[in-house]
Amino acid sequence: MQPTMTAQLVMDALLMAILRHGRPEAVLHHSDQASQYTSEDFQRLLESHGITCSMSRRGNCWDNAAMESFFSTLKTERLGRRQYRTRNELRADVFDYIERFYNPKRRHSTIGYISPIQFENLKCA
Repeated sequence: MQPTMTAQLVMDALLMAILRHGRPEAVLHHSDQASQYTSEDFQRLLESHGITCSMSRRGNCWDNAAMESFFSTLKTERLGRRQYRTRNELRADVFDYIERFYNPKRRHSTIGYISPIQFENLKCA
């Protein structure tokens, strides 16, 4: 099964982040102009939580380089090696990758070769 990102998937991810970190005071959500981000439901969700929407120029991957890099890493390190029978199986595997490896363990060169959770803890300390 080929992974497909839907508006519901990105809305679920945003709600999960809000539940984990609390309602943001001043947050900018940057994305490309894909349909899941331009959907009325997603835009309403951003607005209802006081999140400012920012979108890259049409067809310009350089405006969204951080996310392009993440999805490339996700596809290379995880999705490219597996076959999924259902969306729920794919969703669970992506969740596992992000929550059990990418955020708590995977070191990132752009934040001093520490994990995103370590970086977040340093900012909050």
